[in-house]
Amino acid sequence: MIDWLMESPSFPLQAAFARQFAREWIDAWNSHDIDRILSHYADDIMLVSPVAFQRLGNSTVRGKAALRNYFQGGLDTFPDFRFDLIDVFRGVDTVALLYSSTFRTARTVEVMQFASPPLVARVWANYDE
Repeated sequence: MIDWLMESPSFPLQAAFARQFAREWIDAWNSHDIDRILSHYADDIMLVSPVAFQRLGNSTVRGKAALRNYFQGGLDTFPDFRFDLIDVFRGVDTVALLYSSTFRTARTVEVMQFASPPLVARVWANYDE
């Protein structure tokens, strides 16, 4: 689980929380540990992504079980990928991560909304290609 977030942050989200969350999120993905990745998300997570539309025929992934299947498909397809964090932005209840990956030329911005920090309730993935 996310040990460094033992104290639940309040809104508006602080810069230190956003930076720490971003580092842990990137590290979780780079570990390729599905349970560590999923530890960042609420049970009722909703992810909206054009990649989901390409892979599933539906742009929205709802619920942690469906998210596990979706993410595991990516981990299986790209077993050696790596994410590199470029920048972190924060809003009142959102964190936006700008990152690149080793498996696509596009950069990605994921906007993550927290309903109850430290867990992400909504994600909107955006790509520059």
